[in-house]
Order: sequence, then structure tokens, then C-alpha cells
Amino acid sequence: MNDYIIATSSTADLPRTWLDAHQIPFISYNFTVNGALRQDDCREEARAAIFKGMRQGDDLKTSMINETVYKDFFRQLLSGGKDVIFLDMSEKMSVSFQNAAKAAEAVRKEFPNQKFYVMDTRCISGGLGLLVMKMTARMEAGDSFDQVIAWGEENKLKIAHRFTVDDLNYLKRGGRVSNASALVGTLLNIKPVLYVPDEGTLDVVKKARGRKAALIAIRDGILHDLSKFDSAGTDFLILHADCKQDAEWVRDQVRSARPDVGDITIGSLGVVIGAHTGPGLLTAFYLCGGRSPD
Repeated sequence: MNDYIIATSSTADLPRTWLDAHQIPFISYNFTVNGALRQDDCREEARAAIFKGMRQGDDLKTSMINETVYKDFFRQLLSGGKDVIFLDMSEKMSVSFQNAAKAAEAVRKEFPNQKFYVMDTRCISGGLGLLVMKMTARMEAGDSFDQVIAWGEENKLKIAHRFTVDDLNYLKRGGRVSNASALVGTLLNIKPVLYVPDEGTLDVVKKARGRKAALIAIRDGILHDLSKFDSAGTDFLILHADCKQDAEWVRDQVRSARPDVGDITIGSLGVVIGAHTGPGLLTAFYLCGGRSPD
């Protein structure tokens, strides 16, 4: 039996079935739908319903996790007597990370005989989820606390994140684009292609004309990454916000071009990221030789 556990947040965008099967505790972000408070439970059916509601005009808002909630969660984890590795979203993408770090510093003093590691993953959404999956596999295979952390730190910046959004108005609300850019982009049918660089931010790297061009850019970016290292057996997470057919198209294109890759899993995007990007978001996450937006 392992003498440590791995824990994460609901923003890893992993399905609840996987989290439960591997006994990975997670802290839930809260959000509101038309003012009604909800908790992100990581259930696929709940995610799908949320995005369908957004297409019909539902208004979603998210909130950060405060330091007190993190403290309570961390105390619960450490009270079992095991050491803890906690993985959350990139520090550059969430104020919550700062609250988690402060809470961890305080709680460590209450459990001086246990190790508690909080990683700045530089990952978001399914990129974080893929990191959690890979580190969990190593834990389950018998790697030590320190070995799993070392692997995570060495490989976290090798997890590529490629996104495209369908509605610029959601990026406008989040301050990613200006009102004028959103208006012009909508009129010209611009679909941004986004990428997470080493710093853990979310950057627009291409402005495609139309949805199909954006999906092609995602595909071409993936194939470019895979051409630069031995990608045989590389696993993928493709997450979508109510656009499963697009996810299947990307999957089939990658599989056709590179039949040597590993499992390509399609799932629903998590609610917190989806609230800021809207329905129609398509994402791909995979281990590569190193991050490059080209």
C-alpha cells in the first residue's frame, strides 16, 4: 500500500468515474447558473447538461476557492496519516493557487511529521488531468513520493495544450479580447486557436477563418509536435464543450496520420474552464517532446 496520496481539483477536468476508481480526492470549485449556486462534481452528465444550457442562454459564473476551504480540504487529506501531493491549475491562470499555497504553508505546521507537496503544474484543464493520470499510474506502479514528484516536475512542461473556441464573446467577458476585437472577429468568423506555453498562461497563437480551419490548425499542431519525438504510444485527452463531432474528427485525423499513438480518450470539458470559453470549445492534451505553439 502506498504511504502517500495524490489529490487534485475539479479543474483537472477528469471524469468522476476515473477519480473514484483511482481514489483521487479532489477539491470542488463552485459556480452559479443564472445565480443558483452549484458545485463542480466532475460528472460527465452534469457537464453535458451545463453546456447545452449555455447554448440556450444560461449565464455561468465561477469563483475562486478561498484559503479557509483549502485548509479544511488539506487537513482532511493529511488526517489520514499519509504524505500528500496536490496538483492544481497553473499559478498564472488561477488566483486559487495562491490561496492553496498559503493554506498549505499553514497546514504543514499542524502536521510536521508528514510531507506535503503543492506543485505549480503550469497546466490547465485536461493538461492537468493528464499529469494527474500519469503521476497516479507511477504511484500505483510503486514509485516513491519523491520519484513521482521528480517525474512530474521533469515532464509537466512536455504536456501540450491546444484549444479553439467558437464564440469570442466568452473570451471578451474574461478580458482575453477587447469588445472591438470580439465584434470584428465575430463579423469575420474568426476562431482563435490557443496554446499554453511554458509559463502556464493561455495565449492566442492563431486566428483561423472559420471553424474548420481552426480544427485543421489543431490537427496540424498536434502532428507537428508528434513529428519531433518518438510518439509511439502517446496518450491523448480530447475534451469538448458540446461539440463531440468535432472532437471525433480531430481524433480520427490524428489516428489516421499517426496510427502508432496510444489511447485517444474523448470526454466533456469541465464546467469552470467552459464557463470562461463557452460551448464549442475543443481541446487536445498530450505528452510531447516540449511545448511549442507552432
